[in-house]
Amino acid sequence: MKRLVVPILAGLVLGAIVHLIGVLMMPYVAERDAYARLSGVGQVNALALIEDPRTLATALPASDPAFVTAVCLYDLTEGPLKVRTPTTEDYTSISFYTRYGLPFYAINDRSAGRTVIELDLMNARQKAAMPEDEEVTVADRLVVESPTQEGIVIIRGMARERSARDEVKAAIASASCTPAP
Repeated sequence: MKRLVVPILAGLVLGAIVHLIGVLMMPYVAERDAYARLSGVGQVNALALIEDPRTLATALPASDPAFVTAVCLYDLTEGPLKVRTPTTEDYTSISFYTRYGLPFYAINDRSAGRTVIELDLMNARQKAAMPEDEEVTVADRLVVESPTQEGIVIIRGMARERSARDEVKAAIASASCTPAP
């Protein structure tokens, strides 16, 4: 019996390691990752309002129907991106994800403290090349550094009541996700 304990424990430890590696590698080897699922919704470096909740459920499972959602797939190879959205009365958020669906930054209207959330999205090289301007402070300009060249920006606005949904939809539709000048 004592001779079986060590091989059984070794097998359990090895199985756990293989399982963890498989689970952690899944986003990188999946054929239909988040970026691929959302590529049918809109174009790169352009905002697409998701009108049909069924489309949203296919692309982003377990989404809350109380939110109006817009998606921007980005590619920073040509240059930085400017993301701008007006806030809604109830709640507005902007979330940034890598191509593989890993979140790296999020901001909402409460933390921004503004009526319009405006961000510059760039990679590390583009951020390092930015000129230093003493007159522009961090409070004036929000810069988000992306860990990858490609990724996803999701803008959500909450419609607390059905009667406010059209107003929230208009605000989210007026958001922009365009290459910075």
